[in-house]
Amino acid sequence: MKQNTRKIALAGVLTAVAVAGSLISFPIAGSKCAPVQHMVNIIAAVMLGPWWGIGIAFCASLLRNLMGLGSLMAFPGSMIGAFCCGLVYVKFKNLAMTCTAEALGTGILGGLCAYPVAKLLMGLVPEAVTVYIIPFLISTVAGSILAFIVMEILQKNGTLVKMQQTIQMEQ
Repeated sequence: MKQNTRKIALAGVLTAVAVAGSLISFPIAGSKCAPVQHMVNIIAAVMLGPWWGIGIAFCASLLRNLMGLGSLMAFPGSMIGAFCCGLVYVKFKNLAMTCTAEALGTGILGGLCAYPVAKLLMGLVPEAVTVYIIPFLISTVAGSILAFIVMEILQKNGTLVKMQQTIQMEQ
């Protein structure tokens, strides 16, 4: 149990940041675009890995929906993006590639997966399967740029490595 204490604490903080950050959102085509969620996905990928990232994205999406701050489309968008950027970071340890994977995972794959969610679960009548790609890309590119800036600063001053070592210390 003790070996995951720091990871659980960081996951809780990142979930809270994603939920609070959803107050900064904008509606497009029936979805509520929340760039902070995408920043959180990238931080989770770098600090905790893909599985934790998916869990954080799921919890944040669930809480956002329960609080009326999100839509059901938050689930495929955030979870797919978290998975993609988590896998890319594990494989390449490259921040730019990780941010790109978040943008493409959420923007394209998440945007495509949002269509059946909107149609079948939300009762919306989207014009095309691709209708959510542009709104999701707008949101995720903004969040990815924000994450890149924050993570680059942490990386340049050596804080990122120290944080990663602290998280992994318990294992």
